[in-house]
Formats: sequence, C-alpha cells, structure tokens
Amino acid sequence: MARYKLSPSTLNLFIECPRCFWLHINKGIKRPRGIFPSLPGGMDTAIKKYFDKYRVKGLLPPEIDGRVDGKLFDDIKILEKWRDWRSTDLCYEDKTLNASLSGALDDCIVDNGYYVPLDYKTRGYELKADPRTYYQNQLDCYCLILESKGYKTKGISYLIYYYPKEVREEGIVEFFVEPIMIETNIETARETFEKAVKVLNGSLSDSSSECEYCNWERVK
Repeated sequence: MARYKLSPSTLNLFIECPRCFWLHINKGIKRPRGIFPSLPGGMDTAIKKYFDKYRVKGLLPPEIDGRVDGKLFDDIKILEKWRDWRSTDLCYEDKTLNASLSGALDDCIVDNGYYVPLDYKTRGYELKADPRTYYQNQLDCYCLILESKGYKTKGISYLIYYYPKEVREEGIVEFFVEPIMIETNIETARETFEKAVKVLNGSLSDSSSECEYCNWERVK
C-alpha cells in the first residue's frame, strides 16, 4: 500500500501552497473552510442521472451532440465505480516513490478507441476567465490515471458548463450549456505528482507571502 495517497485536489493544493499541502498530508492540518453549499452537489447528481438516460440509448444529450466528438462511455457499472473516490480503481501508482494518485471521474467520452475525460461544472454566470487556470491540473491528472489503467487518452478533455438562463413556471430552471475542450498533458501531471511527493518527504517549508492562509497564521 502506498505511503502517500494523493488526488487531483490535493495536487491543486500543492500547486497553490507547498506548505499548506505538507501540513495537510503529513500532519492532517487542513485549511479552515466555511459552509459548503449543497446546490452544486445536487446539480452534479442530477446531471449524471440525465447523462445516464442518454448513455443507455447510445446517444449524447442534445445540448452537446455535434459539439463533442465521440460517444458516452457505455459501461455504467464501471463508471459508477469511477465516480466514487471511495470505490474507484482508477489509480496511478509509482512504487519507487511509494505514492499513488487517484480521483473520481464524472464521465468519459470514447472517440475512436480513445478515452476523453468529461467533467461537469455549474456556475452562477457565464464563464469569462480561462478555465485552464482552475482545472488544467485536474484534467491532466484524469488522463494520467486513465492511461495508467490501460485506457488510451487523446490529449484532450471536456468541461461541460451549466449556468442559469431563466426560471419558468412550475419551478423549471433553464440552463445555458457550454462544452469546452481543454488540451491535456500527462507528463505535466506526472511531474507535478513527483514534485509533490518530494515536498512531502522533505521538511516543512517557510510560509508563502502569496498564501492567504499562511499570512493568516502568521498574523493571528
């Protein structure tokens, strides 16, 4: 069993602040967090059920049909395992480093034998910033994990954005749906993973002037 079990989200923490990452993994000291809204989780579940209705028909939902290449991964039993971080067998392991990387995958597109990660995102408004700023590492990691389990990837992934358009009678909310293709690089994910493990095996670094949590701790 690997000494360090990492995920795309913990690697995001490493990218943001190696010190906070070291404390989180090695000491179990987590950043303080506020109340987490339940609506995004509820939307995520509803979208998965919606996609699954089309999956059993061998179709893409009409909102993305013609805008995304390929078809939905059709083995729903395997997908259900992948969607749950507690049961997923999608895992990249480096025995030399005694560390592993795993994560829960929302969905997957299959295009001519290639596997393309697909992730649902809900927002309150139209996307204006470059999504790679927030999700590049996550998507790179998904491709690395898929490749490590024998699922050949294509160097791309999709984000499917949902944001509200209007509310109609009987509580019906209409959403804009925007699929965005992101190029991925598994070597970047591997390098980030290796650098993160190296930090974990070292001593605690100094506080970062750019980390609001480190600054909060320093002036507390």
